[in-house]
Amino acid sequence: MYLIVIAWTYVTLMMAVAEATSPTGTLLGAVVTFALYGLLPMGILVYILGTPSRKRAIKAREAAEQAAHDAEQAATAREAGGPGPSAAPDAGSEAPAAAQSSAVAPVGKEP
Repeated sequence: MYLIVIAWTYVTLMMAVAEATSPTGTLLGAVVTFALYGLLPMGILVYILGTPSRKRAIKAREAAEQAAHDAEQAATAREAGGPGPSAAPDAGSEAPAAAQSSAVAPVGKEP
């Protein structure tokens, strides 16, 4: 990606130099040429092609923040003398091991 950016910047710089040194060209025309043909398209390209790496960085930062938060919660629980995070009720979203009482009628077709 950076090779494309460097090469296109070089091409547009040479276009701007040709515009500035041309007998009918102006310095303002060279600046406009460099900005509109060089900087603007390359800025858009770098932004679009950099999206996956930005997403990876955001996910890594969120994972690090979550790990720090979990470690802080575990340390707080240990200091308070309470149960650790593994003793939290329904921590694994598992069904209870004991049979349910029959006080609740089963769901099914009505007779």
